[in-house]
Amino acid sequence: MSPHQNTRLSILSVSVGLALAAAAGATLAAGTSAAAGAASATAATSVAAADKAFAMKAAAGGLAEVAFGKLAQQNGSNDQVKQFGSRMVDDHSKANDELKKIASSKGIALPADLDAKHKSEMAKMQKLTGAQFDRAYMDSMVKDHKEDVADFHKESTAGKDSDIKAFAAKTLPTLQDHLKMAQSTDAAVKNTKTTASR
Repeated sequence: MSPHQNTRLSILSVSVGLALAAAAGATLAAGTSAAAGAASATAATSVAAADKAFAMKAAAGGLAEVAFGKLAQQNGSNDQVKQFGSRMVDDHSKANDELKKIASSKGIALPADLDAKHKSEMAKMQKLTGAQFDRAYMDSMVKDHKEDVADFHKESTAGKDSDIKAFAAKTLPTLQDHLKMAQSTDAAVKNTKTTASR
């Protein structure tokens, strides 16, 4: 083999080696970015389905409590009903913000608007005023808070995600307090109706 052929062979070997190294680097880079993408997708899906469902339902319910609370302050006639509505706006706005932060850190996109069920209920409530509104609103609040207390209690004891479980446990006493308030206000509103009809 001549020195000239030897030089060409060496250059060819170096070129092939460089091409292989570049291809390996590109593959490694692609693999690294794919792994990073998979890791963030895994973070979003690592939350158990039941915990995610709880967070979605709690967020939808929280948005509704705020919207109905504002409506109670406008359409209600009983002072207790208006005060209850004000408390719903304050407490549920705080809880909604806290849940948003937790969900965001886990890649869960919570609803930002009322769902179809609550929109339909809102449309009915908006047509009511005075004592009629007071009774319908408080009736709804008793039912909603009984369901909320049951859901939050279940999540606080059986939840898999520690942050969502802790949120449920922390919020539960407030919801239990809301239920007591709703029941006493509901009784007062119904008692007013009975007294007025005598």
